[in-house]
This record gives sequence, structure tokens and C-alpha cells, in this order.
Amino acid sequence: MKKLSLNSDTYITLLASYKDWLKVLGYAPSTVYNLPNHLREFFYYLESKGYSDISTITTQIIKDYYKYLSQRGNQRRGGSLSKSFLNKHQQALKKFLTYLKEHNANIKFGVHLKQERINYQDQKTILTQIEIKELFDACQFAHMTPYFQARDRAILVLLYSCGLRRNEAMHMDTEDILFQKGRIYVRKGKNYKERFVPINKHNLEILEEYVFEHRSEFITDYQTDALLLSSHGKRMNDLTIAHRLKAIVDATENETIKEKNITMHTLRHSIATHLMQNKVPIQMISSFLGHASLESTQIYTHLADPYAHKQKVYD
Repeated sequence: MKKLSLNSDTYITLLASYKDWLKVLGYAPSTVYNLPNHLREFFYYLESKGYSDISTITTQIIKDYYKYLSQRGNQRRGGSLSKSFLNKHQQALKKFLTYLKEHNANIKFGVHLKQERINYQDQKTILTQIEIKELFDACQFAHMTPYFQARDRAILVLLYSCGLRRNEAMHMDTEDILFQKGRIYVRKGKNYKERFVPINKHNLEILEEYVFEHRSEFITDYQTDALLLSSHGKRMNDLTIAHRLKAIVDATENETIKEKNITMHTLRHSIATHLMQNKVPIQMISSFLGHASLESTQIYTHLADPYAHKQKVYD
């Protein structure tokens, strides 16, 4: 069944992530090979019945699927599928349930894979790519002073475009922006792990404008290498950055955005999800975010809207 072709981007992404998860947990090569193939057949069955999203799965669909398997012929030897083979299909779905639970999906298969309707929405708030663009555009209205506007755009670049954690953005120094190499150096990563994050030309230009044209306007008598400076000329703290983010959100005058209760980490979640939607390999996303393992990155696989990859990520 490994040759069955899937059309749903969500199913394709989940299948690849499920296989990576099995590898990370150290399952035997045969298990890593076979279980995703069984899951592929389940997804193929869902598509054949018109279920293109996992949120449509119900108890009855699971029952119908196992009835279908019990009646499906053995394509190699003829006859019906053996009890052992049917058990392997059940094992694949049970492992898939475990995978979903570990990644915060609200799933209830029950003891015998009896399943309630899935609420397949992660509790994390995610902005769309269009909403991200609105935030960047709103920077010109969030403050009347040009150098505040430039700093607001720099904040969005660090938190969204570079996917930095709050503490990482707060501790960035000017020397950490490697303009010639198209990278930024994260020296204050989680668990003191350092990393380099790629940054494209457009975002570098935003940082360049802030650093070389406007940052000096925040400097008073206090000298610091901090990248983001407060109005007192000192390194911005997390509360001040959060205050500026709220001002940007309010400046959009978009009630949908304002109701999302956006935090600094929302932007990190959003870029991770957008990269996943645009089919960036999970290993690259994991490195980009500074995750210690792929399991931390896999929480974003089920947030991918099957149509969102058609939107362009805002640079």
C-alpha cells in the first residue's frame, strides 16, 4: 500500500511527520517502514470517501474502515487479510493516536479505537500570512515617530521572520546581525544553545534601516551594544516589547487580529506553521527554531491548512 497516492497536503505532512516521530523514538526500521504504510492506506480510504481533513473522522468512519479492511482482498496471496495483518493496521492507528496526543490534538479513540469527533485545532494562536503582512503595514501607524516605526518593524522581523523566542530577541546585540553573511547569531538560545538563523535580503534591509538610521536616536548617555533600545537608551525588556506589539496590533484596526490575544510567542508559532505549510523540511524548521529534537517541531504539522501553502510567506 506504499504506492497509494495521497492528494491532501495535510495527510501528506502528517504521514511524513509520523514517520519521523517513529524514527526519533527509536523504533525498529521495519516498524518505521510498515506503520506509515498502513496509515497511508487509512488516509487513502478517507480521501476516497471524501474526507480531506482529519477533523472529519468519527467513530462510525473508524468502524467502516475496519469493515472495509476485513473485506479487502490480500493483494499478494489472494483471499482475505489475515488477523495478524489487521492487527498491524490497528497498531498503526493506535500509534498515530499516541502521536496526536503528544502533539496536543484533542483525540479520543477509546480502548478499541472508538473515536469521538476530533477537534483538530491546536490551542496555540496562529496568525495567517495575510495578518502578518497587516502587522508589518501597521507599524507606520503604531507610532507617529519614524524611529519608533523602524524599531517596531525590527521587532517583528526578529520575532516572526527569524522566529526568535522572547529572551533571544531581547538579548540580541548589534554585532549579532551578520549583514554580509545573511544570518543572525543567537547567543542566548534556550538551554544556552547558540545557533545561526538565516535571514533574507528584505528583512536584512529592515534591520539595516533601524540599526544605521534610527537606533542612534534612542541612545542617551548610556552606552550599550543592545540591538533593541528603549526610549531611555537601555536594552528593551520583555514588557516593553510586549507593549509595542500590542500597539502594532491595535494599529491594524482589524478586530479579528485584535481578538487573537497575540503574544510575542504567537509570532514564533506562526512562522513555524507557515514554513510547514510551505513544505520546508521539518529538519530545517527544527534547526531554524533551535529545537532540541524533531518532536518539539512536530507540534506544527497538524496546524498546516492544506490550502495555506498557496499563500506566499511574507518576507
